[in-house]
Amino acid sequence: MDAVLIAHFPRLKKNFRVIDLGTGNGVIPLLIADFVKEICAVELNSRAADLARRNVELNGLTEKISVVEGDYRLHRELFKPETFDVAIANPPYTPVKNGEPNKISAVARARHEFTATLEDVVTAARYVLKFRGTFCMIHLASRLCEIVDALHRHQMEMKRLRPVQPKAARDANLILLEAVVGGRTGNLQLLPPLIVHNDDGSYTDEIKQIYNAT
Repeated sequence: MDAVLIAHFPRLKKNFRVIDLGTGNGVIPLLIADFVKEICAVELNSRAADLARRNVELNGLTEKISVVEGDYRLHRELFKPETFDVAIANPPYTPVKNGEPNKISAVARARHEFTATLEDVVTAARYVLKFRGTFCMIHLASRLCEIVDALHRHQMEMKRLRPVQPKAARDANLILLEAVVGGRTGNLQLLPPLIVHNDDGSYTDEIKQIYNAT
């Protein structure tokens, strides 16, 4: 769901060049391909990168989506600076504490910062984005202060923020955010919460609309 939510959050234009930092199997590029000019999908894991390529080929989008197998922490080796209009990321969320690695299951490892930290993804986004370019990310609500600090240190200002709540009566566990390179401080648009589930556990109408749009 995280990839689907962040794919529907950016404000895109037909002439935009977009980069997806950590594409996985390529879900985000597939969902936004009709709305932009070009997408570069970066993925470190060779198996995931191969699956992303196959998904692109099966959907007939090889002329619009390119899959780059590589580590976006090495962005200076992979890309020219300030060449993309939008950067999108659904990065690992949770820091790895001392003594934790051997206790974390294989499934849970995908959500922990083993290969890239918050600082890594923000640094890469700033490097590849043009002045006034936008960075869109989904992340843990509990790390909002860290995110704002990282953005400021890399000349990006948050302009839109939307909390994601599991249910209406629950606190937000995720946030969708948009930051602008070189944006002025202030004028943050705090959007209404996105509620995922009704009280009975079913998806809300908005979540159904998002999935229907895919």
